[in-house]
Amino acid sequence: MAFHGKVALVTGGASGMGRIAALQLAALGAKVAIVDLNDDNLASVSAEHANLTPFKCDTSDLAQVQQVVADVEANIGAIDRLTHCAAIMPGQSIKDMSAEATNKMMAINYGGTVNMVKTVWPLMEARGSCDIIMFGSMAGDVLTHNLGAYSATKSATNTWAEVMIHENKASPIRFMLVCPPMVKTPLVDQAMQNGPGSIKTAGDKQYVSPEFIIDAVEKAIEKGEWVVRPGSAKTMVRLRRFFPALLWKIMEKANGV
Repeated sequence: MAFHGKVALVTGGASGMGRIAALQLAALGAKVAIVDLNDDNLASVSAEHANLTPFKCDTSDLAQVQQVVADVEANIGAIDRLTHCAAIMPGQSIKDMSAEATNKMMAINYGGTVNMVKTVWPLMEARGSCDIIMFGSMAGDVLTHNLGAYSATKSATNTWAEVMIHENKASPIRFMLVCPPMVKTPLVDQAMQNGPGSIKTAGDKQYVSPEFIIDAVEKAIEKGEWVVRPGSAKTMVRLRRFFPALLWKIMEKANGV
């Protein structure tokens, strides 16, 4: 793996891609703070390796983020890598999803990214070199029915991260934006009930594993790349860019609209 530091902080570390990232880092000898809101999952994942330490935090709350970062640095050590995976993905049509639910998702998915990055960034910059890995999504570029609010949060995240990275090319920090396709994690399960039909009917071959994504991240950051779109994500983003009307026809058919 590309990580050469000693301490990592992984948000959303109690499940899905966050869990895989945390376990891989811990297996390499890193001390890993896993940040999540799910008490049961935090306890079970932290028990999987001696190098994992659980911290409960709502990343949409800046004060909580600042406190948890201070706690990690005080109790484990200076943070060398941030892997920010924490997100929610309830699916529903824009008409039916309440304003409260929509704004909550934006606060967690986009606001949480801003809170975490802006809190650890100055600490890392002062030390000279570290990693900041931000999880956006293919869904921020490739749009579909009943996932509009989620896609909006990831569009915001993708945009903010891309501009930030290009504004700071001289920084000693290695920044990376990750835009995965459909990944078989509990996050997708949140969209099963009211999300797009394509998610409900997708077979296993249409999903990639969280291990595949984390491995792609490590290879890309070692190469000095600033963005990684693993699996089908690159092809789907190109389809959206050059043939948006065709993509909507494909989505209408896949979603039974």
